[in-house]
Amino acid sequence: MDGKIFIIGIGPGAEEYLTLKAVDCVKNCDYTVGSTRAIDLFSDVKNTIAFNVKDLLDKLEEGVDLAVAGNSVAILSTGDPGFSGVLNTVLRISKEKGFPKDNIEVIPGISSLQLAAARNHIQWDNANVMTFHGRENIEDILEVIDNGKTTIALPSRKVKDMAQFLLDNGVSETRPVTVCERLSYPDEKIVSTSLKNIASSEFTYMCIMIIEGKN
Repeated sequence: MDGKIFIIGIGPGAEEYLTLKAVDCVKNCDYTVGSTRAIDLFSDVKNTIAFNVKDLLDKLEEGVDLAVAGNSVAILSTGDPGFSGVLNTVLRISKEKGFPKDNIEVIPGISSLQLAAARNHIQWDNANVMTFHGRENIEDILEVIDNGKTTIALPSRKVKDMAQFLLDNGVSETRPVTVCERLSYPDEKIVSTSLKNIASSEFTYMCIMIIEGKN
């Protein structure tokens, strides 16, 4: 089997955060699968297969089928493929279709979580790093929220809903929280305030929450 799949992290969203490896790989692949926003980051791309939330699985399967047929396929994943990315989904589909793991290469990218840590001067190897994308069960955050470490999280729902959940479960309304919205984009916004204020504020879905540790 000569086909190859490249699962490529495209960074937080701005072109300047693409790696040279990602750009070169897309340029040389027969097909590129990703959201329209992701594909538009690349100026040199061949055949494209754009997906949205509703047809994501179908398009990923189409990409794997093309690799099974002998093509080289780039699959774009926002941030890093291994953190709230498509890595596990593509591996599962590939296994179901008998496509060998040895023919799959993962190209890491810069996660918005990393950028949020950088923007706020946080040594993130000593933080609680959590993602709730696609998860309705967010109780896990309660197990670490008071362990003294900063918590950096991708919310599963609206930021204000996550803040209200924490308030409802006994976290102090004065707990300092920073919300990083649309990181790397021209309209990037970083707001530092109390948990109470965050619970009554509106943000887009492209956000990172940074919750300071309990003293």
